[in-house]
Amino acid sequence: MADLSKILEQSLPLVRETGQWIQSMVNQIAMEHIQYKGKNDLVSFVDQTAEVRLKEGLAAIFPEAGFIAEESASDFSEVGDGYYWVIDPLDGTTNFLHQLPIYAVSVGLIYQKQPVLGMIYEPNRDELFYAVQGAGAHLNGLPIRVSSQPTLEKSLLATGFPYHDFSYQDKYLTLLKELMQKSHGLRRMGAAAIDLAYTACGRFEGFFEANLKPWDVAAGKIIIEEAGGKVSNFSGGSDVIFTGQIIGAGAIFEEFLGTLQTHWEN
Repeated sequence: MADLSKILEQSLPLVRETGQWIQSMVNQIAMEHIQYKGKNDLVSFVDQTAEVRLKEGLAAIFPEAGFIAEESASDFSEVGDGYYWVIDPLDGTTNFLHQLPIYAVSVGLIYQKQPVLGMIYEPNRDELFYAVQGAGAHLNGLPIRVSSQPTLEKSLLATGFPYHDFSYQDKYLTLLKELMQKSHGLRRMGAAAIDLAYTACGRFEGFFEANLKPWDVAAGKIIIEEAGGKVSNFSGGSDVIFTGQIIGAGAIFEEFLGTLQTHWEN
């Protein structure tokens, strides 16, 4: 087994420095720099350059690990049971390009297709969330815990709206209607990594979203779990990295999942 604590210690400065570089580029982006990978799926040279920086740095720190990275990954079918860095160099690209201060660098390390280490850096607030399997979750060096609020009725929830695959839109809207009526409200931040990190430290009681990619959730999953929360796919199973579905929460998890499942058939 790799020395995960040492890998984390060496990787944290790289993740923070990459996020700070991204922050320095906020006013350097013009519309002509924006490309489209698909409908409403934007990318810029900032995403691409940040990914290169991360891959080069992480390869030097832990050369045994492979990579699953947003700007260079296309197929996950050959992912084995070894170590893989799972990288979203800029989660919340649309926010970044519109100069909305809600975006993050997200880096997870998986082993046997499950996260064992995660780091999420939000440069606007200079907040670095991280966790290693069995060692708890932290924010800027201090331990964090999920919310202990036991009821959905008194919870603030986060989600992400469909933005390119609208095939599940109707059942999603029906679910949102019930959650609006049964909670303190819902927030759509536009960056799943931040939603997960904020759930881990109790700012949100829970988060759910469909149609996500491994780099959206790998880091956040272990950070929530190490903060005392639960994470699953919409069926309640543990595989969220490659299914595209995730629900994570603190004390409301069972009620939250049950409410979701009344509207969502897999």
